[in-house]
Amino acid sequence: MINSENLSFQLVDVLLVLAFCGHIAWTVKASSQCKQALSREIRPHSVAITEFGAVGDGVTLNTKAFQNAIFYLNSFSDKGGAKLFVPAGRWLTGSFDLISHLTLWLDKDAVILGSDNPDDWPVVDPLPSYGRGVELPGGRHRSLIYGRNLTDVIITGDNGTIDGQGSVWWNWFKRKTLDYTRPHLVELMNSTGVVISNLTFLNSPFWTIHPVYCSHVIVQNVTILAPLDSPNTDGINPDSSNGVCIEDCYISTGDDLIAIKSGWDEYGISFARPSTNIIIRRLIGHNRNGSGIAIGSEMSGGVSEVYAENLYFFDSSTAITIKTARGRGGYVRNIYILNVTLVGVDTAIRFDSTFSPHPDDFYDPNALPVIERITIKDVVGNNIKVAGLLKGIEGDTFHHVCLLNIALTVTSGSPWNCSYVQGYSAMVSPETCEPLKESIYPNHSSDCYHLSNHLRSSGNQNKGSWLHS
Repeated sequence: MINSENLSFQLVDVLLVLAFCGHIAWTVKASSQCKQALSREIRPHSVAITEFGAVGDGVTLNTKAFQNAIFYLNSFSDKGGAKLFVPAGRWLTGSFDLISHLTLWLDKDAVILGSDNPDDWPVVDPLPSYGRGVELPGGRHRSLIYGRNLTDVIITGDNGTIDGQGSVWWNWFKRKTLDYTRPHLVELMNSTGVVISNLTFLNSPFWTIHPVYCSHVIVQNVTILAPLDSPNTDGINPDSSNGVCIEDCYISTGDDLIAIKSGWDEYGISFARPSTNIIIRRLIGHNRNGSGIAIGSEMSGGVSEVYAENLYFFDSSTAITIKTARGRGGYVRNIYILNVTLVGVDTAIRFDSTFSPHPDDFYDPNALPVIERITIKDVVGNNIKVAGLLKGIEGDTFHHVCLLNIALTVTSGSPWNCSYVQGYSAMVSPETCEPLKESIYPNHSSDCYHLSNHLRSSGNQNKGSWLHS
């Protein structure tokens, strides 16, 4: 929260701020979708991976052991579920499937290692909302930990580690020798009641955690790490999913820390499953080639009702980004981001309408995205190169962009660059661009999206303390 002692506002401005804050009522109770993960929930049946012949020497391939253990535990799925315990050791494996009503539990000294043999990552069909692999036409390698059509799945532990050993995949990508799109580290499809918590994820070949077509997902207290030059190693990518809570995470990767997606061009439009009701809070991290929070660029199924608070990004390329282009279609609306601290960030806020790779030649170039009702509030930043690059699309202006209570120390002589955007602002330093200069008060506060009643958070009750606890 920006300290008012550091800013010289007229009394009338202060009164207007108080009125506005009362109107939006953003200090509220915890959301039901962000309940504390029951990571130590007791399952009535439990086995250790060693009971199925697994060897934790980092050399022996244990894919069959994981598959056999989970096949055995499936018989308990209708009897209260089961737990697969991974003890201390280095457990090399290829891709394996999860089941419903399962807890995968890693000891604090347990490391699940992804095989460096691509044959151990089977090729599966592309996602219907993408129409092809993200990187190459055709199929894609299946994630290391995979599941589909599941209910009540917990991946957790005592801060154990899941390491994708992604360097071989990054090298194949850079040399352009891949036959199929690289695999994620964890992907769950068409699943509900998912909890991922209290673990460290390292070196994903591609995106790290990918819930797609899911509902009621919690990602809590995880650390995600990959080299800053590793290609496309996004942290957490909710994709065409509803009711997602991401909180108390540290992410340092080669691309976006969190990227909200919903399908690619005509395939995403046709599949028509949006990402909605997304809560992100108490996120810390950095990158050099992506964003702290990104929406898009594959957003053709729509993204709405996103609430993000208590964010700290440092030594990063971009803090907050909306990525889209002609041909995407879809929409991004009702986005509310507040209480953001930035240090050493190149661009604080970016709307980029030039992300135009298309899956094929069948997309509709006249499918224009609708970008509207984006509110960004309570941002402070030091050593920022550019405050905002906000570029809409000619003939497709981005509407109702609202900036409130933003104070950035900017090193560029041109802190804002805006085109084809429309909106309002109040108490923004350095002074914002002309299309956003009209004051929020007294006539436009209703045009600025605020937190919906069904997305509630208690995070503001202890502003700032989480960074120092």
